[in-house]
Amino acid sequence: MVGAPGAGKGTQASRLAERLGLPHVASGDLFRSHMRDQTPLGRKAARYIERGELVPDELTVKLVEDRLARPDAREGAILDGFPRTRPQAQALDALLARRDGRVAGALFVDVERERLLRRLAGRWICRASEEHVYHEITRPPATPGRCDIDGAELYQREDDRPETVRARLDKQLPPMYEVVDYYTDRDVMTAVDGDRDVDEVTEALFRAITQPAS
Repeated sequence: MVGAPGAGKGTQASRLAERLGLPHVASGDLFRSHMRDQTPLGRKAARYIERGELVPDELTVKLVEDRLARPDAREGAILDGFPRTRPQAQALDALLARRDGRVAGALFVDVERERLLRRLAGRWICRASEEHVYHEITRPPATPGRCDIDGAELYQREDDRPETVRARLDKQLPPMYEVVDYYTDRDVMTAVDGDRDVDEVTEALFRAITQPAS
């Protein structure tokens, strides 16, 4: 599964995994579980994450390889958050080739940049309770700038501000598009319009897997 932050890739990966009876393998979950269990791979990953650095590709690939070796992934898996770069895609191909496997299909949840910006930069939090969360598009407050529940002021976290989100997209989109090009060149990529109802996107992705173009 390939998609930018805010495209809904994680939600769709989870839905497809449940529908197809395959494990949903999210790279972030792998890091957290290995770090929680204090595995050798988890301890190595923690050294980078605690310094705010990216986990090296070699270590990330080992984490994925370890997960795909489990019995529940014998028939396949839905990978979410990996590969993020062309070198990671190449490493995944090499990993699967050693196991006589391959990437059967790559799915791109495509959402325009400005739409991603509106999705990611639209969240507002209640100053009285961080559990009261609003969104300019999907859950706006009845009174702009005020919480519906207690009337407290709404504010934006630094990570949710437009300028922060733009910088994040500027950094993450170029390598993602390289992954899209990589799998397009190998005739396994299907792009699906992610700017639709969640159920419609799920159906389109499911058809791409179960009814591939001849």
